[in-house]
Amino acid sequence: MDERLIELELRYTEQQRLLQELSEVLFSQQRELSVLRAEVNALKGRLAAAEDLPTIGAAEKPPHF
Repeated sequence: MDERLIELELRYTEQQRLLQELSEVLFSQQRELSVLRAEVNALKGRLAAAEDLPTIGAAEKPPHF
């Protein structure tokens, strides 16, 4: 009976450690995802602003044609 109880306690301790490790990884990934979303939104804003700029000479052919 003691061996079984010790085995259960060891498994429980290991599961608690793994749960804490997974929680830390998840937190880190969520923080990174938030940063990446902010960067994507900033890039979308820059792209939208660039699309509003007039393109100089885009429709004109170079003089050698």
